[in-house]
This record gives sequence, structure tokens and C-alpha cells, in this order.
Amino acid sequence: MKADRPEALPICGGTDVLVELNFDRQRPAALLDVSRLDELRGIERDDGRITLGAGVSYTRIMRELPDQIALVQASRTVGSPQIRNRGTVGGNLGTASPAGDALPVLAAYDAEVLIVGARGRRSLPWHEFHLGVKRTALEPDELILATRWTSPRGPGSFSKIGTRNAMVISMAGLCLQLDEDGREIRVALGSVAPTVIRAPEAEVFAGEAIARVGAWDDAAAALETEDLDGFADRVAAASRPIDDVRGTAAYRRHACRVLARRALTWALADRREAA
Repeated sequence: MKADRPEALPICGGTDVLVELNFDRQRPAALLDVSRLDELRGIERDDGRITLGAGVSYTRIMRELPDQIALVQASRTVGSPQIRNRGTVGGNLGTASPAGDALPVLAAYDAEVLIVGARGRRSLPWHEFHLGVKRTALEPDELILATRWTSPRGPGSFSKIGTRNAMVISMAGLCLQLDEDGREIRVALGSVAPTVIRAPEAEVFAGEAIARVGAWDDAAAALETEDLDGFADRVAAASRPIDDVRGTAAYRRHACRVLARRALTWALADRREAA
């Protein structure tokens, strides 16, 4: 159907599409309802790999993927319970807003996006799927099928800052994930660049600092204050924010610094508690 009507706009939960229609920002020639397609509603596990259908709601993620802590935390921050019952990660991917709460988590998970069309299926890594603000690599005749990642072993978290505590579009969002097997830190940022981004210099700095104090092998070993501050500064430096109605670029950088320091502190504390 999408191949026959490439101009049709897919709608699943409608939590983004209907806002665009209500504010007259879009007037698509047709809507393509994909909300009842069973192929989009599955959650599969296979030897540590998780495939999340594009039509799975945030409520289901919270209920059925409790071990994916960062993704559950991000899902819990999405709108109200009614919105979480309708909204999907596939919708976050398709809308392609850098403020999408699930997107920093997918970036920190090194997820890939599975795409389907009349000509077959293909996959793209997360950083090749989003091309800019509300721009994706989807061809006109394609749909988002699912997203897939290898579940990392180690603590992780998602946090964001907005103008209030609930039902808010993030001014800055951050996901931090420890990968115990790879002995690395992954950090992804939302709302501070045209797309979700990683902070590679900060990741390398934190990994080396943890190795230097022996904390990869001894969870009780603590980082120095200078290491936490150095990590936070590098995360903030990776951001490319702008001034807009939700906040200034300077405040967003400050928020990234605060969120990064907190997230790394939480992750190391979780490792100590688990040990």
C-alpha cells in the first residue's frame, strides 16, 4: 500500500501525527493506519539480542522489558499514561525529533533500525537513520519495522531536564550505559543537536579513568572528583545546542554537564551495590 501511495503518512499511536494535523503543520493526502499490523507489535529475544517492533507502546516496554533499565526510564518520562498507552518507539524514530525520549537510549544501545518496503528489508545503524531535524533515511515506499540491539551488561540510566517535572518536551536528555563486557561507557544526548548524538571523547575519557583506578575489576574503587568533572565537561563540549523557546544554548550545555556527572555517579554506585 505504501508503494502504491508513497505520499501517505503512516499513523500508529497518533501522538505526534495528530498534533501536526491539529496545528495545520501537515496536510497529508492520505493516512496509512499501521496500528493493527501484528508484524509491528512483537518483542523478540534471541541470545542477548532484542528486537522491538515499531508498534510496541511505551506501556508495554515498561511492563515487558524491565531489564532494559534505561529504556524503561525513558518510556516512563513520555507524556501521560494515556500517551504511553498509544505512543511507540517507532513513532519516535519516524518523527525524527532530536527531543524524542527513546532516541538517546537507542543510540547508547548502538541499535539498528529495521526497514521494510515492497522491494524487501534492510537495516541501518541508528546514526545513519536520522539525517536531521525530522528527516530520516526512509524511502517514500518504506516503513519502519523494528529496532534491534544487543543488550549491554551493566547499569544504565536515562534522565532529562525540562521546564517542569512531567509531560514535558526535554530541554536536554542523556542516556548513559555501561558495557561491562566491552569495558566502555556509552553516552548519548538528545535535544542538544539536530539529531541525537554520542559523546565519544567523554566515553573514552571515562573508560580510561575507570581503568586507571581499577574500577573495572574492583567495583568498590572510586573515581576522583577531577575525573567526574572532566567527564562532565567533555559531555557538555560534545553538545551543539541552540537558543529556542524552551531554553538557551548555555543552559543546555550546563544541563548536559549536570546530567552526565549524575549519571556516571549513579552507574558506579549501582555497580558497587551489585558487587
